[in-house]
Amino acid sequence: MQCPIDGTQLVITDRNGVEIDYCPQCRGVWLDRGELDKIIERSTAYSPPKPGYDDRADHGYRKKKKRGGFLEDLFDF
Repeated sequence: MQCPIDGTQLVITDRNGVEIDYCPQCRGVWLDRGELDKIIERSTAYSPPKPGYDDRADHGYRKKKKRGGFLEDLFDF
């Protein structure tokens, strides 16, 4: 399949059981019918951080890591 934006051949990859078509040139992402529903379903099943962890306890000595999520893991080409 061709990228609708720039005509490059799309690459198909499997991420957590969801088949994703993406363009390596413009980095556009295209989903087939039902794939967005699968992503949403899996993102609600994603476990939150452990309760009781206080990220403020480092008193500013360590740089805080940006909090990622299911979608960040899914779209890290």
